[in-house]
Amino acid sequence: MAENAAKRLKTDSGVVAIGTHNGHFHADEALAVYMLRKHIPTYANAKLVRTRDPKLLDECDIVVDVGGEYEPARHRYDHHQRTFSTTFPERATKLSSAGLVYMHFGKQIIARRLSKPEDSEQVGLIWNKIYQSFVEALDAHDNGISAYDAAGLAAAGLEKKFSNGGFTLGAMVGRLNPNWNDPIPEDPVAAQEAEDKRFELASQRIGEEFDRDLDYFTSAWLPAREVVDEAFSARNEYDAGGRIMVLKKQSAPWKDHLYTLEEQNPEAGKVLYVLYPEKPTPDAKWRIQCVPVTKDSFQSRKPLPEAWRGFRDEELDGISGVPGSVFVHAAGFIGGNKTFEGALAMAQKALL
Repeated sequence: MAENAAKRLKTDSGVVAIGTHNGHFHADEALAVYMLRKHIPTYANAKLVRTRDPKLLDECDIVVDVGGEYEPARHRYDHHQRTFSTTFPERATKLSSAGLVYMHFGKQIIARRLSKPEDSEQVGLIWNKIYQSFVEALDAHDNGISAYDAAGLAAAGLEKKFSNGGFTLGAMVGRLNPNWNDPIPEDPVAAQEAEDKRFELASQRIGEEFDRDLDYFTSAWLPAREVVDEAFSARNEYDAGGRIMVLKKQSAPWKDHLYTLEEQNPEAGKVLYVLYPEKPTPDAKWRIQCVPVTKDSFQSRKPLPEAWRGFRDEELDGISGVPGSVFVHAAGFIGGNKTFEGALAMAQKALL
């Protein structure tokens, strides 16, 4: 029924058209369509044609996730061919339509946002970072690739402790498809229009999340690189072994940049604690945060002393021997003091 409706669609003369498949939709083509329409001027007002009819797809200016072709010169970006094995540079995950569109158009998107050339270092950094932090998960989801090796988990005897509700980027889009028993309009055109409206909603939803990452990495993450680099260079001022890093003026996204700097300077050793003010004012309280083993780990390289954990204020002053203590979290990954000097003293004691 939906195919019959699609065959009655025609691309308007002079109007740019984006083609993708109709029927059940997924996060990868929803994001691919959003990136093109929202961020690439050529496709800003593009008509969307959802069909599997080869003749209608041939009339489209660009086709994603359908058609059985990957030919960038003709703007055909499907990944379902048996022979398809393309991956993002230096990554192992096979691309979906989201990854294909991002690989070919992502630098243009970022360059326009930063007002810098596509071949600039900053654009390249963010291009890689957004792929790894956002787009790759969609590629893996659509290609049925697990984030963990199933055989390895089974061999280690590891089992999931609880359900995370299945709330992934892919699931977020998937749940916008109609339920199996939702009523469908009898008229094929009306049925296709209803389905397309759901797809438009899904595309907008996943696109909003993509834009949040784009905004974060261009306006917050990238500027933080210089802040963390300066703090990393000065770390020996606070500990001869360079194990304490201080963000003097205010906190900034530091984890990614710290790990990168450590990889680039293996002889420098590992930072264990990062100190920063709670807000950029002279009277701000200070935090001491333990560096995680990995960015997303809850395990710290060196947690704050067990004897301090879960205590606050004057009671913590007596236990730690450092005046002005505010708290230490029960898990030992973060603490606070009323002054920079107090936070530094806590860090230096915790190193012992």
